[in-house]
Formats: sequence, structure tokens, C-alpha cells
Amino acid sequence: MTELNLFDIFQTVLGNNNIIGAISSSLLIILLGFYLTKKKIFNDVVAKNLSLAVLTVALPALSFNSFMQDIDSEKLLRGLTVLIWGFVIQGSLIFLMKLYYAKYSGDKKQALVVLTTLGSTTFFGIPIIGAIYGAEGVLYASIFNISYRVFLYSWGYISFSGLKMSTSNIKQMVLNPIILATFLGLFIWIFQDYLPHVQIGNKSYAFLRIDQTAFWLYKPMTYLSALASPLAWLAIGATLGQISLGEAFSNKTAWLYTITKVMLVPILSTVGLLIVNLFIPISFLSVAVSAIMMATPPATVAVAYAIKFDREAITASNCSLVATVVAVFVIPCIILLLEILKSIHLFN
Repeated sequence: MTELNLFDIFQTVLGNNNIIGAISSSLLIILLGFYLTKKKIFNDVVAKNLSLAVLTVALPALSFNSFMQDIDSEKLLRGLTVLIWGFVIQGSLIFLMKLYYAKYSGDKKQALVVLTTLGSTTFFGIPIIGAIYGAEGVLYASIFNISYRVFLYSWGYISFSGLKMSTSNIKQMVLNPIILATFLGLFIWIFQDYLPHVQIGNKSYAFLRIDQTAFWLYKPMTYLSALASPLAWLAIGATLGQISLGEAFSNKTAWLYTITKVMLVPILSTVGLLIVNLFIPISFLSVAVSAIMMATPPATVAVAYAIKFDREAITASNCSLVATVVAVFVIPCIILLLEILKSIHLFN
């Protein structure tokens, strides 16, 4: 690959309005949330309320609507690949990070392992993927997120609490609006050929394909879906605007964690899929979804566990802050690098 070819590829990527528009939108809206908070236009409860709206309304609608599309063997295989890879990469990180953070011990080591394994895939990852890769990207991201939820509410909870899985925690996992929307949408998408059908024009659709059979319901959900990205980005900016960066940015452990979580882990995921691709064809979209999901800062729930059970609460908070700020700027770079990989046809 010559220098000229690489320059041409980079120029082509930068000329893609959809990619650049999504990146600039995320950065500018996050900065807007930060500015409005610093100027006291947003008060201290805005970030929490925005986050609540995203997690209980906008993201469930986005996840469910992403499954309102025809199924074929290729999409099903991609979905299965993403599901399996989610369990493989996050399961592998549990063991790899114990070795990686060997110089730490006790609660600090365990906190770093959990926070590196479990990223903010729902709140941070899916809105970005949706903005760039559309409904199909969200579909695969939602499937990938199944493994994250399983690890978060089981291993993550046990790691910080020191307790066995509780009934209330299982209930919280099962009744989470995003989980419900994902599994309902996934069920409809996979079994749509076997559900009762409704004839519409020259084609019949499963009666639960509301994009075709109940547009009066589907359209409001598309408006709610469209709120996910801007509200999430505003909430991130508002959250960053509430806290002092000085102490966190002077913490060496937080920087080690951030470089590992936001940079090394997505590279590990991509290299892993490159190896898999030598034996089983992997689609570019599967690689992109996995890389972006793994490049997210630590899961908010995992940080909340650390605070609730007083297991390295300060370390978790510092890591979360630094990683969130850095991820805002690093994820766009990862997206550009992914597009370069796509341009040189390393993946299908």
C-alpha cells in the first residue's frame, strides 16, 4: 500500500458526509451540554433526567425499531457472530485483565478488571453506532449488548458486592426496558416467517412487524428513537460539566485504565476478529460495532456498584471521568481507522 493510496483512502473517508456529520454532531452536542451546564442553564439534575429519558424511552425504542426489517441468512449469521463474539471478547477480558493489572491487588485490581471489561455500551456506544451505521448497526449492537447485560448483572454485581446473585438483581436485569425491547424485537426479527401474516399490497408481513402493519405505532417510536443520540450526548456533556477534571486527570491509574479501555481493548477486539476472519468470513459492520462498543468508557452501573459497595469508589469515579473525556475524542478516530480498514477490504 503506497503512501498515495493511504492518502486517497483517508481523503475519501473524510469526504463521507455521513461519517463526518455523525462525528461532528456527537462532539458538538457533547460540548453544548458541557457549556450549558457550566453556564448554569442546565442544573445538577438535568444530566440525570436526560439519562433516565434515554435509558427508559429513547434507547428501548431505538433497539426495538432496529429489528423491524426483513431477515435473511446473511443478516442472521452476522447477528449470531456478533452475539458469540460479545461473550468471547468480554469473557476473555475477565481473565486477560487479571494478568494485565497484576501489579495491583485486592479491590483496586478487581475494580479495574470489571471496569475494563464492562463499558458503557448502551448509553455511549449504541447512539454513536446508530448515528453512523443506521438501523442495521443498531440491530447488531443490540445483539452484542446481550452479553454485556449478562456479565454486568451477574459477574459485575458479584465482583463488587461480594454476594451471590440476588433475586432483585436478576429482576432488574430481566425487566430492564432495553432488555425487554431487545428480546421482543429479536424474537419478531428471527421468527417473523413463522408468525401470522398480514397481506399488504403484493407482500405479506408478520403481524408484529409494526413498520408495515401498524405504522401509527411505528412512527411515534421512530421519533423517540431519534432522540437517543442527541439526548445521550447532551447528558454526557452535562455530566462532564458538573465535575472538576483536575484531580482525576492527575491520577496515573486513571490514565493507565483509560488508555487500556478506550484504545487497547478495541484494538484487541479488532485483531481478534481479523484472526477469526482468516477462517470464517466476518462482515465489516460486525467489526465496527464490536470495536466501538468495546471503546466506550466504563459502564455507569458498574461505577455505581463500586460506589454503593465502597469498593474503590474514588478509583472508579476517576477512571470513569478520564475515560469519558478521552473517549469523546478517541472514538471518532477509531471510526476513521475502521473506515480505512473497510477501504482496503480487510473485511467483507
